[in-house]
Amino acid sequence: MNTHAAGAAGAMFLVGTLAAVSGVIADYPVYGGQALRYALAAVILLAVARARGLGLVRLRPRQWALLAALSLTGLVLFNVCVVEATRAAGPALPGIVLGTVPLALALVGPIFTGARPSPRVVAAGLVVVAGASLATGAGSGNLTGLLWSLGALVCELCFSLLALPLLPLIGPVRLSAWTAALAVPFLLLAGIALDGRHVLRAPTAAEAGGLAYLALVVTTVAFFLWYRSLPHLGADRAGLFAGMIPVGALATAALLGIAVPSAADLAGAALVISGIALGLRSPSPRLPAQPPAQPPVRQAAQLAAAPRVASLAPREGTTT
Repeated sequence: MNTHAAGAAGAMFLVGTLAAVSGVIADYPVYGGQALRYALAAVILLAVARARGLGLVRLRPRQWALLAALSLTGLVLFNVCVVEATRAAGPALPGIVLGTVPLALALVGPIFTGARPSPRVVAAGLVVVAGASLATGAGSGNLTGLLWSLGALVCELCFSLLALPLLPLIGPVRLSAWTAALAVPFLLLAGIALDGRHVLRAPTAAEAGGLAYLALVVTTVAFFLWYRSLPHLGADRAGLFAGMIPVGALATAALLGIAVPSAADLAGAALVISGIALGLRSPSPRLPAQPPAQPPVRQAAQLAAAPRVASLAPREGTTT
């Protein structure tokens, strides 16, 4: 596995670990908590950018609009959709719908860049989706939860596809920092609209630790790893690593003693890894076509003519 594949796998695995801290911050206002998470992540990422000598980049109005759209869809509306889907139908339904991200990116990613989807990567996406669904579990749902979950799926696609034109201009550190910073006011407005004046409160010590983990690990580190790997892998192959999210959740739950993975969980994780390996495998190179074998009679004629052709060439030191 190369560096970029390892980065994408690590990013999605870390995103999966947020399940371990979800119980710690379950009683904290959702949108206010997300605003605090992204505000802290933006401060850390901006400090990293300054330490690395990454200054401001002049963006055109269209590029600023794209950056705002990325933050609004990939961070803000994604969180709104996931929260509302979970409230309407429980966590299983949005988990299953978001498990189709590898297949969706395998289909939409190449089209977004003007290419054709790779049948091999699409097949790998199907394997990853099957594994992620098996690891997540079947669960029940309703129409409202399904619609919110589909909205989360679209926003998750925007998180990768809208970033592709911006990454060559500003790089992964600044892109992660700026999208996180832009998400803060959007989330506060969403929280005020949906939760009213209870959007923020002082967190407990455990809640502060959970929010700090989300900001530092799930946002700062995971965003940087993902955006660094995305341009090199392409959206279709990078999307396969979204199947690592339930794997990260299972591994963290087992490590912390929250839950013991079942046989179905382990089988799903194995399918995810197999699908990723299939999608990353380079196609077999085509061997150059061999010239057709010449008939024996023609070969004999050429051999007989060879001395005559050689005798027509002027010898060294002679003139014609």
